[in-house]
Amino acid sequence: MAKTPSGKTSGRGQRDLRVRVKTAKGRKLSSTLWLERQLNDPYVQRARKEGYRGRAAYKILELDDKFRFLVPGARVVDLGCAPGGWCQVAVERVNALGQKSGKKVGTVLGVDLQEVEPIAGAEIHQLDFLSDDADEKVKEWLGGKADVVMSDMAAASSGHKGTDHLRIVALCEAAAYFAFDVLEEGGTFVAKVLAGGAENELQALLKRAFTKVANVKPPASRADSSEKFVVATGFRGVPEEDAADDSVSGLL
Repeated sequence: MAKTPSGKTSGRGQRDLRVRVKTAKGRKLSSTLWLERQLNDPYVQRARKEGYRGRAAYKILELDDKFRFLVPGARVVDLGCAPGGWCQVAVERVNALGQKSGKKVGTVLGVDLQEVEPIAGAEIHQLDFLSDDADEKVKEWLGGKADVVMSDMAAASSGHKGTDHLRIVALCEAAAYFAFDVLEEGGTFVAKVLAGGAENELQALLKRAFTKVANVKPPASRADSSEKFVVATGFRGVPEEDAADDSVSGLL
């Protein structure tokens, strides 16, 4: 067994290669720990090697491996798409660049409040999806309805656990209502939720609108993260009693 610089031994005669970050003057301990976690995160390292804009790309890759909704020819809308990792994955899988010979060519449309660096094969727009005419603009840009609406959005933290919980639920609910307006029959909705999955009311709403609803924590989600993702497939329309309620926007 070989000893590491700290004096600890590591298996198979190899050094402990974990990167440790020294606390710099003016840097908070929490920032140092975050930086250390990033440097040692295998998904972060893999994203750099494979050209993705962040480790979050692997969450949608793993979800699609399981549920197969990003198929060649699909029209995809990515809400809150910055920095663009989910769009990058969607471009590859729906064949938006037309690189897979003999396969249908899909469309990827990303929208975000902030400006996003261009992504080859994706059409990116700076747009608030909560604005009154956002759904009509998206359908116009797509040239029709979407097959997939996906969202990895997270509400801005207030520092108050209860308030943040409500904001996350409200954001997911708002994304769901947006999906109802733009999804084609049989379409799929994917969004970030909480550890317990979609809230009871939202879960019931999705079950009325889709044939199947699952709450999943993909392997790429950090073990200490409370996030999960709801994957609702087989959109069948929304009953009249479930018409959009504008009250959710007040929490965002």
